Amino acid sequence: MIFLTIFIDLLGFTIIFPLFPAILDHYFALEGNRGLLGALLGGIDRLAELSGSAGNYRAVLFGGVLGSVYALLQFTFSPVWGSLSDRIGRRPVLLMTVAGTAASYVLWFFSGSFLLFIIARLLGGAFAGNLSVATAAAADVTSRENRAKGMGIVGVAFGLGFLFGPAIGSIAAFYDLSASTVENCATATGGTVRAAGLLSFSVNPFSLPALLALGFSLINLVWIALKFRETLNPAKCEEAPARVRFPIGALRELERGPARRTNWLHFVFSLAFSGMEFSLPFLATERFGYAPTDMFKVFVFLGLVLILTQGLVVRRAVPRFGEKAVLICGLLSVSIGITLMGSAASIPAFYVGLAVTGLGSGLINPSVSALVSLYSPASQQGLTLGVYRSLGSLARGLGPLVACFCYWWQGATTTYLLVALVTLIPWLMAIALPRPVKGE
Repeated sequence: MIFLTIFIDLLGFTIIFPLFPAILDHYFALEGNRGLLGALLGGIDRLAELSGSAGNYRAVLFGGVLGSVYALLQFTFSPVWGSLSDRIGRRPVLLMTVAGTAASYVLWFFSGSFLLFIIARLLGGAFAGNLSVATAAAADVTSRENRAKGMGIVGVAFGLGFLFGPAIGSIAAFYDLSASTVENCATATGGTVRAAGLLSFSVNPFSLPALLALGFSLINLVWIALKFRETLNPAKCEEAPARVRFPIGALRELERGPARRTNWLHFVFSLAFSGMEFSLPFLATERFGYAPTDMFKVFVFLGLVLILTQGLVVRRAVPRFGEKAVLICGLLSVSIGITLMGSAASIPAFYVGLAVTGLGSGLINPSVSALVSLYSPASQQGLTLGVYRSLGSLARGLGPLVACFCYWWQGATTTYLLVALVTLIPWLMAIALPRPVKGE
């Protein structure tokens, strides 16, 4: 049940990923340099001048800024939904947040102006923090010995969502529901159709992907309402903190100890990995002449490696070696893989580095989430895992911007070497972690 809930949620979330450059082109043609879009593009252009690469930087940073807006809202609200679910249960919070996500897709469907599109992204980011609740539900229904196996299933759901969502978005982008509407309006007015105001409600070229994302969210909402049974023991609700915390307050509320340190370990790793992941298309294009269709193959390959690792390797490695050892191995593997990709002079060498990186990431994600859960008391699973998801979202908001600026400033090889070195920081932090206590 939790697997399907997360998978369906991630499908809707990732559909927009391949559309960012086309979204920029659409709203720029519609609104030009006016309003919010003009201010955003002006700031990007000034930053591009500092890097000396104004040609590609506008589209790159535009996608990074939009991704960051969404991720920063997740950062803010993940511990809020997580701690609220500790008080009132996982099921009602999931119903509330999935309904809010569906509402954001309705706004996206009718986003005839850039401002309305941004409002839709803000709303979606706020409610997307519900992934921490689903992860906490996975912790509720697994024993401490099997916690990493449960998190591995969560990881597979994430991997499949990130694999199929962008593919569906790419296919849906071929069908423009607004084409006939725009043509009819232009004929009637005898001129070009432009946005009527800051908040213009109309079908746009990306309404079909929005409609599909809405459909997935409604399926998820009905699925949870009919099939999802509460996983939280009612006795634990009384032990939960009375106040709902925002990120900084939630982080301070966590006791000093391994759970807090593991959350920061996850933040540093996510900062480095998200920067590498976002700059990957530019490395492949610059060095190997990859087109967008080739990049689809790269992400499918990486997604398959992640799925196989989290679905098969983690389930066997953790019972034998433990979460800490698997995490240490994964972090070292990612550092080596990123170094190989940054120095690769041929496509086979590039894919070897990609495979080593994907293997390491597949080992890290379920292991680190399991350790955060195991280091935390049962009454604070939602809060602690909310902070975990929140810090990961903050890292995914900052990582792409920092990595892209460094990429255009110093080039691919230097950037990837720096990312690999940063990954060694959480590796050292993991070595110092205590062995988690098992038992019911």
